[in-house]
Amino acid sequence: MNSILFPMAGGRFEVDYGDLVATNDYARDGQALTYEITKGELTGNTATVGFEWRHLSGQSYAISWQEADGSTVVHIDDFEVGRSLAFFTTPDGTFFRLEGSLRPFAGAGQH
Repeated sequence: MNSILFPMAGGRFEVDYGDLVATNDYARDGQALTYEITKGELTGNTATVGFEWRHLSGQSYAISWQEADGSTVVHIDDFEVGRSLAFFTTPDGTFFRLEGSLRPFAGAGQH
């Protein structure tokens, strides 16, 4: 894991991919995030997961985690321009690619 604190630690963001909308709430310690699906077929799904990140450039980061059911998730999130690319694989091997907006919640610290 990266020994530098994740720059978005303590922030809460909404990702909107059209048919799927979620909240990503990054813990202040930069070690975990809690996501909640707020729109789409998976509405109500929530979990807290450990994640890893790598800085790409500017305010763009590759963020990845594995969920308890074995699903794998990778985001390429550009917090400066408000764009998110998400790639995830379900336990049965189905692969999804999503693109959408990324915005901080009102009152959440913008980094």
